Amino acid sequence: MSERLAARFAACARANRPALVTFTMAGDPDHETSQAILEALPGAGADVIELGMPFSDPMADGPGIQMAGQRALSGGQTLRRTLAMVRAFRQRDADTPIVLMGYYNPIYVFGVEAFVAAARGAGVDGLIVVDLPPEEDEELCLPALAAGLNFIRLTTPTTDERRLPAVLRNTSGFVYYVSMTGITGAAIKNRAAVGEAVRRIKAHTQLPVAVGFGIKTADDAAVIGKDADGVVVGTALCNAIAQSLDNGLATAGTVAAATALVRDLAAGTRRART
Repeated sequence: MSERLAARFAACARANRPALVTFTMAGDPDHETSQAILEALPGAGADVIELGMPFSDPMADGPGIQMAGQRALSGGQTLRRTLAMVRAFRQRDADTPIVLMGYYNPIYVFGVEAFVAAARGAGVDGLIVVDLPPEEDEELCLPALAAGLNFIRLTTPTTDERRLPAVLRNTSGFVYYVSMTGITGAAIKNRAAVGEAVRRIKAHTQLPVAVGFGIKTADDAAVIGKDADGVVVGTALCNAIAQSLDNGLATAGTVAAATALVRDLAAGTRRART
């Protein structure tokens, strides 16, 4: 099992702050610029990177991430090219955990056995596959664990005490708490309830709990990071990239737009518990 995730969350805990988990879509707005963004994220303050696997029918994603995926697919991004991005990243960075996040269809088409072997070989640390429930663990979760990949599960405000043990059973790396019902990109309406949910989940597991959906600013990161072991930011980063483009094409300011936001968010995590 890849140990990078455990080591990174432990290091952040020793520093008395939540980990900053940043999501970027592989291939957005083009392969070369996406690679540059990926390689710049750790220096800007990202502790863990979620790399999106673009898919044509993303059921849980809001408009910002959907558009990022469309730009990537239009530019010719494939799952093989996404794995190649991780291999290139690992030539320069052996420590920052990378989690691939997306949907099962591209992995199914690739072939599960071939995919988990290729992902592990490329330097991927874990998977988040949002449309595979625990009842389907034999489909991908168990092969991924056997290959040494963490399998990160999502829990939501509707995951009750009866359901939670099933969700956590084969989860590893960390638990991803979705802070609201609905799609990515909406605003968190009840921050106190998020803290209560994190504490409830942590009563059932020793794994770190990271909170995503609705975290957009350094202030959000500071507030949510009081209770969470990690804060996940995706839509805000995709939007920052989108706003830097010129007619959908990367500009000289695209990478800087991404890193500026990440630096600001990282500052928020550092004051979360002060």
